[in-house]
Amino acid sequence: MTDTLDNAVNPQDIAPFFTRKGGQYLCARWGRPIVPVVFGVDETTLAVFKGAIEAVVTLAGHQMAETDPELGANLMVFFCQDWDELTDVPHLEKLLPDLRDLVARLKTADANQYRIFRFDEQRAIRAAFVFIRMDAHLSEIGADTLALSQAVQVILLWSDQAFDTQPPLAHINGTTVLHPQIAAIIRAAYDPVMPAVATDESHAMRLAARIGALQ
Repeated sequence: MTDTLDNAVNPQDIAPFFTRKGGQYLCARWGRPIVPVVFGVDETTLAVFKGAIEAVVTLAGHQMAETDPELGANLMVFFCQDWDELTDVPHLEKLLPDLRDLVARLKTADANQYRIFRFDEQRAIRAAFVFIRMDAHLSEIGADTLALSQAVQVILLWSDQAFDTQPPLAHINGTTVLHPQIAAIIRAAYDPVMPAVATDESHAMRLAARIGALQ
């Protein structure tokens, strides 16, 4: 899943991945096993998505499970052709009370994807909702590439501008792989010695140190 590019990462390279547009540093990982469910795709695409999620979870050294005791499934991925389709999904509005307002905002922005995270008492991730509208751009992307990209983007709480300049994936000899620097950050963030949640930029220095120790 990763390639052979140099995966050395400095603290100043790491901090922007978790620094939001307002200047706040925030990194959070999952605090419980991940239980994914994917709606709106055929069986083949479903298998691709679950395989990508499992691969990234394994890379992180985290766990998956058959069911979440609180939610049943805690990583929900919804595919649609039009954002209005989300308002017809049974019980979704119970999980997301502002669903209709969200749909209106997504339509106004002409967005093709959106992610919502929920957190536990320690502010670690306890659930994530991923919404994907298959517009012309996303329809040109292979299922494996789309699946790996989405899996990476939900394994940690990244900055809202994390991948504006550094995409999470790389293309090597015609194959799409996880960029080695991103893979290194994920592994380090899930190291047991690292906190589940960090709000200080010194966390980036600790991540860099863990990356060096894990190599």
